[in-house]
Amino acid sequence: MTACSSGSGGEEGNTAEDGEPINIGSMFELTGSASAYGNTQANAVQMAADEINEDGGIDGQEINIEEYDTQSDEAEASSVATRLSTRDNVVAMIGPALTGPMQASIPNANEAQVPLISPSATDDGVLTNEDGDVHPYAYRTGFTNSFQGGALATFANDELDAERAVILGDNSSDYATGLTEEFTEAFDGEIVSVENFSEGQNDFNAELTNIEQMDFDVIFVPGYYEEGGPIINQAREMGIDQPILGPDGFGNEIIYELASPENMDNIYHTSHFVLTSDDPDTQDFVANYRENFDTDPDMFAGLAYDTVYLLKEAIEETGSTNSEDINTGLENIEDFAGITGTFSFDDMHDPIKTVSIIEVQEGEEVGTSEVEPDGE
Repeated sequence: MTACSSGSGGEEGNTAEDGEPINIGSMFELTGSASAYGNTQANAVQMAADEINEDGGIDGQEINIEEYDTQSDEAEASSVATRLSTRDNVVAMIGPALTGPMQASIPNANEAQVPLISPSATDDGVLTNEDGDVHPYAYRTGFTNSFQGGALATFANDELDAERAVILGDNSSDYATGLTEEFTEAFDGEIVSVENFSEGQNDFNAELTNIEQMDFDVIFVPGYYEEGGPIINQAREMGIDQPILGPDGFGNEIIYELASPENMDNIYHTSHFVLTSDDPDTQDFVANYRENFDTDPDMFAGLAYDTVYLLKEAIEETGSTNSEDINTGLENIEDFAGITGTFSFDDMHDPIKTVSIIEVQEGEEVGTSEVEPDGE
């Protein structure tokens, strides 16, 4: 895409002048280890922009998406954030998908005074500095690890009547350790054991053999689909049939391939978006995504889609395309109604929203439960 030089970096942020396109950055992991998340989000961002443009744009100005690949790399994500905010003069940036690249990008967003919104970076501390203060230009539209870790524990307590749990996670991952801490704190029963694996591991025989000998009611696997799928596959093949709980990292269709559909049974995972919702806006989104990309959207697509419309609302509410004004608009958003839920931002730029837990039986999603963030 051709960049529009309609604004300039500096003390006053970037602005899309009247009659010029509104440049918005799309910076996702299109290649590398997190590409399954990044591509679906980049697709949804472009689709949302196209819809808005077809409907007349934002107060008559079209959206122009400047898309870059962060390559699932923190250094590249940081470089892309600088490029978008200084060379491409975007008024806002959407992405990256993961916590590490998001953290690497935030300093550049702050310096350029251009809001950066990650749809799915869920680590609790990603939006705060070392003193615990919120980064002024950083946001997210997905719930945090503490929300979903606590919600899964509450679900295990109340819905599965679980009294004993095993945790199998990646202790080198901030994502997994944060989820483990929150699950452990909220779980009313006994944590029988905490087993660890490494990123990229595909053989879990040793860990599962240890688990097999234990007396437990549920397994909590705080991790992504890359390891979650093989863990489910190998656990079920070994005859371990207790419920397996997973976070939003399970929310990609590739997990069905890695686990094999017949082993995706008695699985429960958090989700920001319910594909089978009867909400008309959600149904329209699903139909449009299928038409454009010949596949079902996942929750990451839903979050990215909402983020574009969130920016639209902030621009419309402030009546400005200046990045600083848009940032103020985001801070003041109240009851934004998206397909991933209705939410407002708290003082830490986190969305206040409920957690959906998807139930999978015999390779099919068969139900959804809603859990409040505080476990009520």
